[in-house]
Amino acid sequence: MKILFVEPAIFLNAFALALTTPLTTQYVYRRIWEETSNYSFSFDSNISECEKNKSSPFFAFQEEVQRKASLFSLQLDLSGLIPGLVSTFILLSNSDHYGRKLPMILSSVGVLATSIWLCLLCYFAFPFQLLIASTFIGAFCGNFTTFFGASLAYIVDQCKEHKQKTIRIAVVDFILGVVTGLTGLSSGYFIRELGFVWSFLIIAVAAAINLIYISFFLSDPMKESSSQNVTISCGGGFKKLFYPTYMLFKNASGTRRSVLCLLLFTMITYYFMVMGTVPIFILYELNSPLCWNEVLIGYGSALGSATFLSSFLGIWFFSYCMEDIHMAFIGIVTTMAGMAITAFARTTLMMFLARIPFLFIIVPMSVLRSMLSKVVRSTEQGTLFACIAFLETLGGVAAVSMFNGIYSATVAWYPGFIFLLSAGLFLIPAISLCVVQCTSWNEGSYGLLIQEESSEDASDRAH
Repeated sequence: MKILFVEPAIFLNAFALALTTPLTTQYVYRRIWEETSNYSFSFDSNISECEKNKSSPFFAFQEEVQRKASLFSLQLDLSGLIPGLVSTFILLSNSDHYGRKLPMILSSVGVLATSIWLCLLCYFAFPFQLLIASTFIGAFCGNFTTFFGASLAYIVDQCKEHKQKTIRIAVVDFILGVVTGLTGLSSGYFIRELGFVWSFLIIAVAAAINLIYISFFLSDPMKESSSQNVTISCGGGFKKLFYPTYMLFKNASGTRRSVLCLLLFTMITYYFMVMGTVPIFILYELNSPLCWNEVLIGYGSALGSATFLSSFLGIWFFSYCMEDIHMAFIGIVTTMAGMAITAFARTTLMMFLARIPFLFIIVPMSVLRSMLSKVVRSTEQGTLFACIAFLETLGGVAAVSMFNGIYSATVAWYPGFIFLLSAGLFLIPAISLCVVQCTSWNEGSYGLLIQEESSEDASDRAH
């Protein structure tokens, strides 16, 4: 008997990736520290290996480790850019014909292969530079945006009402929040109690269970309802690959095309700023004057991940009294304030309090995806999420690369500069959303417009 719920797969995939990120970052940081100073971290220490006195020679060494760790993160992200872009677009653009399960399966295979490679690398103490191989493997099989895009398309396929789409997408973000919150809270204890090898092995087990669930238990209504299989010839394969995306914009009316482009631009610019600062938080917390240890970093990650829950509750509550576009405005403005406050956080208490304005950081991403799904036809949802995933992959890698580069260049004179820059850049999606508002956005009217365009297309084909 097949199951129609993709949420368990999202749960397991989120657990694997949420645990991999802090483990990998701290593993690289410790390896660079040890290889540079020939000094090992103490796993049972309750304090962080961190120097606060700027006049100390040890402080300069600490800044050098920060710079090297940031630059290596930049190399990791760049190594997965091209294969990630290609695999994401190919897998999702073809999911309308071959079903949503294929991108999920291949992405899960990538997570499993990556976690096994990380286990071996830690166990045999291979050069940490070989982490680049794991990034390449994961991107080639399809990264998180591939899995997430396929999952959202799977859910939207089952939604018939506009409000239902917003709530279902918010539910997915709620699941991500619960999983990443608990994982972030426990990541420090994973490192301290189990070490890196066993922690990565647990990730591999979760990825294997997820792969089994998707392959053998999850149904694929899109594939089963397809009346014909699409065969792509070698000569027309490349053209066929991008043709649905071309038609997505070509068939839309002028107004709908403008709104579609503006919403895509708003979502990607917002996503760019958020994803660019995510890996910087851990480095910022490891650095002076905060000097957090792995447990405090786990608490910070848990508070950050709790924003998925608060964002879900915000969407659920605000959906009864305001439109989607107004919810997106609230999320952008509060996130901008959070970035500005983080730039001036100098104590542990202040850093924890700086998390409060991020309560609705996920709201714009959930709401904008829902708004986008409402301005395209039901037969174009797979192509839409392929475009979104493609842009998120490109924007995410470019953002992390750029922000890591800026942080490594400015950490010596002002570590919080990157957060001030991000706060200023959030004006871009805010202004773009204002332009959408000026087009008299109304989700009901766009639904009727899509129906009218579909009727006209059907009439044209009949003639």
